[in-house]
This record gives sequence, C-alpha cells and structure tokens, in this order.
Amino acid sequence: MPSQSPLQPVLAPVLTPFDGELRVDPARFIRLCRWLVDAGVGLAVFGTTSEANSLAVSEKIELLDALAAAGVPARSVVPGTGCCAFPDTVALTRAAIGHGCAGVLMLPPFYYKNVSDDGLFASYSEVIERVGDARLRIYLYHIPPVAQVPLGIALIERLLERYPDTIAGIKDSGGDFGFTRQLIETFAARGFAVYAGSETFLLPTLAAGGAGCISATANANPAAMLRLARDWRAPDAAAQQAALDAVRHAFQKFPLVPALKTAVAQATGDDAWRTTRPPLVPLDAAQRAALLAGMPKDFVLPSI
Repeated sequence: MPSQSPLQPVLAPVLTPFDGELRVDPARFIRLCRWLVDAGVGLAVFGTTSEANSLAVSEKIELLDALAAAGVPARSVVPGTGCCAFPDTVALTRAAIGHGCAGVLMLPPFYYKNVSDDGLFASYSEVIERVGDARLRIYLYHIPPVAQVPLGIALIERLLERYPDTIAGIKDSGGDFGFTRQLIETFAARGFAVYAGSETFLLPTLAAGGAGCISATANANPAAMLRLARDWRAPDAAAQQAALDAVRHAFQKFPLVPALKTAVAQATGDDAWRTTRPPLVPLDAAQRAALLAGMPKDFVLPSI
C-alpha cells in the first residue's frame, strides 16, 4: 500500500516564466499554477525544472506572495527552499510557512562536495532550529546526479530521530530504484513519504508503498500521471506506465527545461514561455519542430 501523505500523489516542479528582460513573470506563473491545481496535482515550485537556482531569494518570495494574493491554495504548494547559504534557506522557509504552505522541498547545501553527514546534519539542524516553527514539514531532496551531494540512509535516520515531526519525506531523484525501495522499506512505516523524482518510477514506487512522484513532465502531462497514481492497481496500470514513459522519453531527447517550456508555449499559444535564464538556452526552431513531431501519436498537448 502507498504511504499516506498530506500532499498530492503527483506534484509538478512548476516552470518559471520570464519576460523579455529576464524578470520573473508572476501573471504567467499564476496561470500555469492554477491550471495544474485544477488538474489535481500539487505545486513543487522552485524545483530543478523551475530554474530555481537561477532565481534570487527575493524573486521566489515575490512569486509566493503572488500565489497567495491570487488565492492559489497554499496547501497545494511545496516550495523548494534549499540554498547553499543557510540564511537564505531560513528566509525562504519562513516565507513558505508564513503563507501556510504544505511543506518545503529542501536541497542540501550543494556547492562543497564530499562533505560529511555531520556537516549535512548540521546544515539541516541550523535551518530547523532557526526557523523554530512547529508547522515546518521538510521533504528532503536527494538529487546526486545534479547536486553531487547525496542524502544517505544513516543521515535520514539521524534527522528523523532528532526531528520526527519535521522531517516528513523525500524526493528521490537519484535514478536508482533500488535506493528508492530501500527508503520505502526503511522509513515509510514511520509516516515518511517517499516520492520518486520521475514518473518513470511511479508505478513501482506506489507498488512498493511510496507516496507518488514529483516530476518535471507533470507540467505537460499531469492528468495521465494522476490517473496512474490513483488507479495503480487497475488492469491497465502497466500500459499507463508505458504511455507515461513514452512521453517522458520524447522530452528527454532534448534539454528538459527548454523542451517543457516549448510544450507550454505551444499549449498556451504564448511564445514568451520559451524564454529561459542563462545558462539555459531555448530550443532552436529545428529542435522545437523535432520535439513536437516526436511526441507519441496518442499524446495531445493540453490546452492551458
């Protein structure tokens, strides 16, 4: 049985729109967030797909404020708040709590490599103690292919022992389902929610007792992911998973963030969505055409 989690079983690391001057664009951001909420998925804003580490803390707080002002349900929002400097993490986490967000997704400090578990524990502990709010729920973010700072079983055990009411779960973007299964088998019975970092692992994660997935492609294919998350025991579950994999594979032939922004531009009829912040660059015309032509024949981009 999948573990019980207060979050939705599928969350999207929401793409961040920029205007012609590369400033964040709250109006477009809110429109996409509302569409995703209406589709039934949660909002993991400021994730890797959101170009979060190309955003200033002040810009992230601006977007959180805009979501609140627009009436987007805070209980659907799980902002990424992990920064290399823990005072930035504290400030952003406090802002998320102040808006009533369901939790925060927290990267480890990732600039220094080969750091010890003692150092990682101290980093998370400093944030928790300085935020000092019983409402705080942290979902750890394990993404060693990018951050190159893994979060191991021993560290998670230590954090859970010290902060059992605060450490709520993990997004596992390591790409190793064996580790995902180990997380579930070790911690899920304690209420620790394990989310796969890609829908490619959605069915096996749910079958093993995990909570769901937090996946980039939910920006373009949320309904199909949510259907599988809810009906993973259905006779056609394997076929649903295969269909999700085919869409994911089509996007992964290209740089993922620019590819997803191309899809949203197509779905909205708004070419401004293609804009990325350096060092990412938009897909060129040939890449855009190849991406759209390479989608599975039974996949239709949604109207946003």
